[in-house]
Amino acid sequence: MNDKSNFEVTTLGGGCFWCLDPIFDELTGVEDVIVGYSGDDKEATYQEVCTGLTQHAEVLQVTFDPAVISFEALLKVFFTMHDPTTLNRQGADVGPQYRSVVFYHNDEQKAATEKVINEFESEKIWDNPIVTEVSSFKSFFKAEAYHQKYYENNPNQGYCRAVIAPKVAKFRQKYVAQLKK
Repeated sequence: MNDKSNFEVTTLGGGCFWCLDPIFDELTGVEDVIVGYSGDDKEATYQEVCTGLTQHAEVLQVTFDPAVISFEALLKVFFTMHDPTTLNRQGADVGPQYRSVVFYHNDEQKAATEKVINEFESEKIWDNPIVTEVSSFKSFFKAEAYHQKYYENNPNQGYCRAVIAPKVAKFRQKYVAQLKK
């Protein structure tokens, strides 16, 4: 195994964290994915974040090995597996807690995020402009235990079958070469 001291962390929000967790968890080079809340300095519960009255977004904290998967490659998955053109919404999930956001951890991540957004915009990947917030990382609060690996632990739950399973299937088909063996 690679030296974990060389691993990096990124914090990404693209709607419901249940939807993106299984996707990033299956990528080669990703060591760990934790779901939680970022964007506010105060810790909050899921119920408080769901009100939309905090500054938090539902996010993933992704630990990855940049020698195996680059930050830009992670961003390309991120920008194709959620709709970065809708403000404070992903599908039926509406509110600022579902916003598209990259909380960058250093200047290199900020520059890479801006570069990928510019590439996607110039290639007209999406019909509408990307509205993803790009903000400096300040804090992360791990979500309650029942949210961790939600899809993996609840594959037959209605939301998992109707919303998450199709996203995971699309991801596996599109990124088959990048899946963990």
